[in-house]
Amino acid sequence: MVISTRGVVSGGKGEPVRVTEISVPEPGAGEALVNVQACGVCHTDLHYKMGGIGDDYPYLLGHEAAGVVEQVGEDVTEVKAGDFVILNWRAVCGQCRACQRGKPWYCFATHNAAQKMTLADGTPLSPALGIGAFAEKTLVAAGQCTKVNPAISPATAGLLGCGVMAGLGAAINTGGVTRGDSVAVIGCGGVGDGAIAGARLAGAKTIIAVDVDDRKLQWAKEFGATHTVNSRNGDPVKAIQDLTDGNGADVVVEAIGRPETYKQAFYARDLAGTVVLVGVPTPEMKLELPLLDVFGRGGALKSSWYGDCLPSRDFPMLVDLALQNRLPLEKFVSETIGIDDVEAAFAKMERGEVLRSVVVF
Repeated sequence: MVISTRGVVSGGKGEPVRVTEISVPEPGAGEALVNVQACGVCHTDLHYKMGGIGDDYPYLLGHEAAGVVEQVGEDVTEVKAGDFVILNWRAVCGQCRACQRGKPWYCFATHNAAQKMTLADGTPLSPALGIGAFAEKTLVAAGQCTKVNPAISPATAGLLGCGVMAGLGAAINTGGVTRGDSVAVIGCGGVGDGAIAGARLAGAKTIIAVDVDDRKLQWAKEFGATHTVNSRNGDPVKAIQDLTDGNGADVVVEAIGRPETYKQAFYARDLAGTVVLVGVPTPEMKLELPLLDVFGRGGALKSSWYGDCLPSRDFPMLVDLALQNRLPLEKFVSETIGIDDVEAAFAKMERGEVLRSVVVF
């Protein structure tokens, strides 16, 4: 049986999205049908819309989501109907060389649902990050469903599915931030603020937020920033050094993905410090650094994929911390909207007016 539902579809590069009827097949082997309860409006969805990720239109947008499993296919043991889950876009395979080495967060063979959701006329849809959750129902691989405590609000839980987890994991999992560290975060959108919240959770002593928007810097304080730097008003590298006894930060998280801000992160870290790139660059960007500086400063230059998270490990733990009021997930939600308001939410995002708009079904 094919299920008819509504979803947000991007039909071509730069075109406004539209809400239309889509067809969702019953789950087959290894798949799960999920009733989506909430889905955040993420920059990645905007990249899909604008052609920055590929041209496999039409796209079914949305991926930062939480909901309830309605039905599962054969051979599914991870979840069952009625489970409250956060959707993740890296369903680990358990068999590749990364998984076999005990590092499944690097899984090189993640998977999605085998069956395609379609437009009403049968045109196959490409789900954003293999999820497609700007829809009342979506079909995913069962491994993309992570069961968590249903006491948490779906609007906040879903944010762990992408942006918040990417930033928080960049600080804790990739950067290894620990108690007493100094941390600088360049770029204070949803991902950057996730890194700030993660640094605070890990016990960092000094947390420096860097951005060009005073409104975002004010938000950063709510997540734990101890100092703020508006880089329009001066050199952020010097400012970070001045706030760390002239040394630079132990860990610098670059949450923008541009060569100029990466260089700032590189020179704003202490000797033997760590730079973590979690901002996503575009294909044409190039980075040039003196190789002697790379050698002479020591430390580590890392990239963070999805916050190097393991959803089955990290999502339940972080939900529990949020329910204990130790992780302020609710502060990331600037507004809740309906499915018809996604295009307007993209415009607010581009103007920097929101951290996250969240579609609630």
